[in-house]
Amino acid sequence: MAEGENKLKLYSYWRSSCSFRIRIALNLKGLEYQYIPVNLLKGEQFSPEFQKLNPIGYVPVLVDGDIIISDSFAIFMYLEEKYPQHPLLPSDLAKKALNFQAANIVSSSIQPLQNLAVLKYIEEKVSPDEKIPWTKFHIEKGFEALEKLLKDHAGEYATGDEVSMADLFLAPQILAGIERFNVDMAKFPLLSRLNEAYSELPEFQNAKPENQPDAPSA
Repeated sequence: MAEGENKLKLYSYWRSSCSFRIRIALNLKGLEYQYIPVNLLKGEQFSPEFQKLNPIGYVPVLVDGDIIISDSFAIFMYLEEKYPQHPLLPSDLAKKALNFQAANIVSSSIQPLQNLAVLKYIEEKVSPDEKIPWTKFHIEKGFEALEKLLKDHAGEYATGDEVSMADLFLAPQILAGIERFNVDMAKFPLLSRLNEAYSELPEFQNAKPENQPDAPSA
């Protein structure tokens, strides 16, 4: 996208599920943004320039004028308040809390345990052969919890018939489980159905890793 003085800037890595969440949110809200790739494999997240944006060295980072926000949960909440078009949190308090619960299972109990830094540590300190079993164990534990949490609330999407915050966190994690870590989704019928629903939404598809400018060419 062409650069603009007032355009949002998203520092992202094509394969990052945390960045994926925010790309979906931006797409659903119809917000144009400048995509700034950060190559995690080359260690660009540790550069002095990027560390000024996010001292812990993770993507995504959103820049909105003079405001700099890191962490996908914080970015999502900022976007929801600053840009209320196409709201992604329900007004019903109980349903809103359900969205927070589902999003937190992904962002606190699954994704950090498959983070590149964690997998590199396991490879170096334990064994390269332990990376996939470790990751699958934690993904499947989280998926089991999500199936139970959402079974009485899901409609067309995770918490009803409208796309909401939970869906933005679930979609990238389900895709990573399938494509990167060979999770057997037959054990998770609800999440499998949701994954099919997400495949019909252009805002989700356009945010997928392979559709980003920094994705490796086939």
